[in-house]
Amino acid sequence: MSAKISFVSLGCDKNLIDSEIMLGLIDEEGYTITHDDSEADIIIINSCGFIMEANQEAIDKVLDMAEYKREGSCKALIVTGCMAQRYKDEIFSALPEVDAVVGTGDFERIGEVIKRLLDGEKQVRLITDNNNLLNPDNSYKRIITSAGGFSYIKIAEGCDNHCTYCTIPSLRGRYRSRTIESLVKEAEILASKGVRELILIAQDTSLYGRDIYGRPCLDRLLRELSRVEDIKWLRILYCYPENITEGLIREMAGNPKVLHYIDMPIQHSEDRILKLMGRRSSNTGLKKIVSSLRAAMPDICIRTTLIAGFPTESEKEFNDLCGFIRDIKFDRLGVFAYSPEDGTPAEKMEGQISEEIKRKRQDILMRLQTDISAERCKQQIGRTLEVIVEGRLENEDNIYCARSYRDCYEIDGFVFFASDEELMAGDFCNIKITESGDHDLIGERTDTK
Repeated sequence: MSAKISFVSLGCDKNLIDSEIMLGLIDEEGYTITHDDSEADIIIINSCGFIMEANQEAIDKVLDMAEYKREGSCKALIVTGCMAQRYKDEIFSALPEVDAVVGTGDFERIGEVIKRLLDGEKQVRLITDNNNLLNPDNSYKRIITSAGGFSYIKIAEGCDNHCTYCTIPSLRGRYRSRTIESLVKEAEILASKGVRELILIAQDTSLYGRDIYGRPCLDRLLRELSRVEDIKWLRILYCYPENITEGLIREMAGNPKVLHYIDMPIQHSEDRILKLMGRRSSNTGLKKIVSSLRAAMPDICIRTTLIAGFPTESEKEFNDLCGFIRDIKFDRLGVFAYSPEDGTPAEKMEGQISEEIKRKRQDILMRLQTDISAERCKQQIGRTLEVIVEGRLENEDNIYCARSYRDCYEIDGFVFFASDEELMAGDFCNIKITESGDHDLIGERTDTK
């Protein structure tokens, strides 16, 4: 039976890849993919459930899409992803608008679920084992939804870290690395479609390979991926500091395709809080790994994330965290106010901090980082940076925005410049930096024809 399917992908880039795989499978089975929700026969919402705000966003989207069941051609709503996995027993009663729920280990069977709904089945539930292994043949069928010459590549699924604030292990299962061979093949397919920048992602990229090769071997994976001829940049996200090896640092420093950029979520700097969080790092260890990275790559851009207002965080510990940030001077930094998640050990801890104080501490950290970011950006003035073009600014004849090695898609800044030559998303060019702001840079082309 022919049907039109529309898709809503919420949450992180790891979720986006699952959405792209589902799109590929739906297309292969002969269904029509539409971007107009009002004309869809079935609407799929790939949900996030990491924190309560994400759950609320997914609920709001379900209610929005349910309008098309009443006023459009929609016959069924499917919820996949983390919220489906997390609330598998409650969704049908809490959201009667939903017709099917599909767990994080079952999304590759999306075609089966669509057929069952079209055949008239009600309340389809497909949630089996969240430790299922991805079939790489399905990953090769991804329909890339990102533009601008880049794509994410998910090198592993699940997580073994069991941080006390996090629900991911219960939603995504144990850590499962993909083979180097399957990732190289996917990179070759992506390159054939015009991808030039690969962004490596997982719940913890630094653990890559330990489960199947006996040791973390992200360095080996980077070496093999760099042999894919048309891939120009390799960027690393979600690399936990506890597992960054000397071999990884050497590979980053010596491989010209690996960008001198690392996203390294530390969450806090103080030993007592880190221990309560279930993190294996320490204040001394964090300083040591940052020092090692900067010694090997003086121009490295280090991004991190923090949690403000974790249970029992004292005023002194928060002030010490601020001091740590002033001393280390991360190039990029994001801050979450702590969110007590159902079923996590941290939710049950005594000493929960008020929302007002959490938000205040979050704001203080972000203001502190703005000054640091502006200082780090100013240091780029006079440098010539290679950039990948994202596009031309609206209502501007010749002003373009781009990203340098210091800028990951969506989460960091931009490089702005003028060009009389028309450029396309995904093009590379060289820009001499002439001005800087809090997060962005302005420059002039040095490679014009």
